[in-house]
Amino acid sequence: MPVISKLHRSSQVVLVVRRRPHAVNGGGFVVTNCSQLIVFRVNGCGVLGTKGELVLRDGNGDALLLIRRKGGIIEALSMHKKWKGYTFDYEGSKNLVFTLKEPRSCLAKNNAIRISTEPKGTGGGEEWDYEIKGYFPDRDCSIIDSVGNVVAQIGVKKEVEELLMASKDLYHVVVKPGIDQAFVFGLVAVL
Repeated sequence: MPVISKLHRSSQVVLVVRRRPHAVNGGGFVVTNCSQLIVFRVNGCGVLGTKGELVLRDGNGDALLLIRRKGGIIEALSMHKKWKGYTFDYEGSKNLVFTLKEPRSCLAKNNAIRISTEPKGTGGGEEWDYEIKGYFPDRDCSIIDSVGNVVAQIGVKKEVEELLMASKDLYHVVVKPGIDQAFVFGLVAVL
């Protein structure tokens, strides 16, 4: 499991995600805990953000993770869209943490989204270390490690769904104990 922030590893936690309008800081979303304190923010998902670039920030606004979409002619010829997540060391240089491969046809419910982490070889012989099973647009999916353990569950509570009349702007993420929440929300940012 990649560690982006040692501060965000704890017992199982349920966090609430609220999408922001595209006009506010480029869109994105805000993640709060049960006390409604901001734990994470993601900027850059909208009209005012840099295309193909997302920034995961902690509750204080400090950047934890820079996520960039690989582009150009190589991606145009590829079967996958690739996103790379970088963290910064104390000297400010970027370190690759993960690569997410999203199938070209992400609208199909059965296409797997695979994540490989750095350093290589942490997945027990697989080409990938994590996989997203389910269908994120319905807010019904899980992040699963290469052994088959669920590390995070994304969903909408029934009472919230009824209250918001099936709005996709508010949903919850359950992160299992010992899992780096910043890593999980870096993946959610791409989704």
